[in-house]
Amino acid sequence: MVPSKCRPAAGSRPSHGVSSSNFGLHLVLQSTSVAERSKPLEFRLHKEQPYLHNRLLQQDLEKNYSGKLDTINYGNTSFPVVLRTAEEKIQHSDRLALDRQKLTVCPIIDGVEHLRLLSFQHNCITRIQNIANLQHLVFLDLYDNQIEEISGLSTLRSLRVLLLGNNRIQRISNLENLLNLEVLDLHGNQIASIENLSHLSELRLLNLARNCLTLVENLSGLDSLAELNLRYNQITSVKDVDTLPCLQRLFLSFNNISCFDDIQCLADSSSLSDITLDGNPIALETWYKHTVLHHMMQLRQLDMKKITEEERRMASVALRKEEEKKRESHKQTLLKEKKRLTISNIARKWESQQNRISLLSSSGDNNKEDESCQDNRSAAYVFPEDTRTLDVLLSKATQVLSVVDSHLVEIEGDTLFLYGSGALESLDRNWSVQTAGSIVTISFIFIEFDEIVPVLPKLKIKFPNFLHLKFKETNLVMLQQFNALAQVRRLEQLTVDAQGNPVVAFTLWKYYVLFRLSHFSLQKINGIEITQNDMVMAEKLFGVLAYVATSDVPYCRLLSLLGDPRKRQLCYLLDAKGKKLGTASEDGNDRRKLGGENASRSMLNYTTRDSQMEKLEEAKDRKKFCHTYIHDLVKEAADINMKNESLQKLWPQLFIELVRDAVIEIRNKDAYMKLCLQRIANQKS
Repeated sequence: MVPSKCRPAAGSRPSHGVSSSNFGLHLVLQSTSVAERSKPLEFRLHKEQPYLHNRLLQQDLEKNYSGKLDTINYGNTSFPVVLRTAEEKIQHSDRLALDRQKLTVCPIIDGVEHLRLLSFQHNCITRIQNIANLQHLVFLDLYDNQIEEISGLSTLRSLRVLLLGNNRIQRISNLENLLNLEVLDLHGNQIASIENLSHLSELRLLNLARNCLTLVENLSGLDSLAELNLRYNQITSVKDVDTLPCLQRLFLSFNNISCFDDIQCLADSSSLSDITLDGNPIALETWYKHTVLHHMMQLRQLDMKKITEEERRMASVALRKEEEKKRESHKQTLLKEKKRLTISNIARKWESQQNRISLLSSSGDNNKEDESCQDNRSAAYVFPEDTRTLDVLLSKATQVLSVVDSHLVEIEGDTLFLYGSGALESLDRNWSVQTAGSIVTISFIFIEFDEIVPVLPKLKIKFPNFLHLKFKETNLVMLQQFNALAQVRRLEQLTVDAQGNPVVAFTLWKYYVLFRLSHFSLQKINGIEITQNDMVMAEKLFGVLAYVATSDVPYCRLLSLLGDPRKRQLCYLLDAKGKKLGTASEDGNDRRKLGGENASRSMLNYTTRDSQMEKLEEAKDRKKFCHTYIHDLVKEAADINMKNESLQKLWPQLFIELVRDAVIEIRNKDAYMKLCLQRIANQKS
């Protein structure tokens, strides 16, 4: 008889593979007598203890059940042979231990009809062989050898425990006939993928710790698997675990799992009660424990620590807060992406518009198709020779972003960003006092400068504290356009980006700005401080321009323009009276900045293309009206003169006839009186 439970004897030294095997398995032998030899071995998983000594049956196997080894030759190959006495064969016919025998091959075993347990631990065996005849073998231990391939096991249909830990195996293979296998230990090998296991429906314990796995998959079909050990691999993602109906314990410590999405399938498992994830990057996250407990309410232990109800409650609360943060972060990410797509769409439309203008302008100048204008602004757009297909091309260029807004209004800090011409409409909305008062800088991007000009007078009304204007991709192409900025009531900084504004390439553009906007006392242009020397140079270069402009204006127009600054100064003086005493010098500076525009400089104004077109159309209408009016007057005068000449010719004869008719009519006085009375009576009636 043998002991009913096989475990290490008290005080005995544990074997080499204790910590890495992690079985939790107990093996019970019912009997070894000849009469009861056919009774099965009983296996059961120990749920409280996470591991068991690898050297099962150590207590008995150490009592010299190995027999003696001899050597026989088969041709050119020598094999060791196990020789046992008749007494050993009778008493211990169902077990054999050949541990630490320096074996390089599996020996030939004599008299093994009923052998059920076989151990070759801590040898140098490179290939499994000479055991095909062990039809009743239930337990095979080849731990700590040099085996490179699983083979020679196809006939062992009764095998239930196979221990191949700490070998050199690279693939899981040749297990198709081991349908009764319940324990498979392959820890400490070189296995890179899980495969060829789906037929092992009776397998209850699988140990793949300390291998080269990166992905957990192909677990379907392991319907009885209760424990899976995957410690010390390079696993980044876990799949198919939710298809294991009996899995209770899963060990994933010390891998490369970094986010919960990589192990999402664990949340769908209803049988898991014990999981370890310590040693992974995910375990260092603050939300780690809360997330795992929230999604896996059935867990009893996490990282070998029992989970309390208080921990579950705290995890639920913390996870809700974490999810709120994630939703907010996700919302911000979506807003940023929408902003990026919108700006990209606006930029593409702007580029297309500029290319179209360049193309049409070139076509108008040459009166023919000019292929060179295709590369006028950007190599990103190629235009065909036929301009009639231009609209189709532009439509295709922007159709991928058709769902994105064509303009964008954004407040970032104290800056108001306006992207696209449609953003100008936002200036007419009802801004809150707090928001409008916080705006210091207004930036125009991807907007034609001529479209900006009409809104310039509104800026100070809408945003009373704004002092800085920025222009980027606004098509500023000539110095005359800076005259329009005189409509702004107060300005301290001006930034004109070189991108999309060719005027910045002019050497003297800054000096012209200082000359034309001298009443603003600008402090910075493009971030560079303005000095007194700059002001003197500006006046020296362009001062004469004001006198030239004044001399070219008609006298009547000059008087009206000179009156406008006087009116503005009067308004500022009236406003200043309501200010506090003691701020006279400051008020004087404000009046100089706000109302001190030189009358001669005011002659230098800017008219947008649309305004010019409107004025040209108006002039044409006036010219046409005047021409028609003068023509009608001349015609009427000619008709009057003609009638006068005709009257002069006919008048003598008409006079004679009138006198003659009067004399004839009053010749009979009585009859004439009666006729007159009759006429009067007829009129009264």
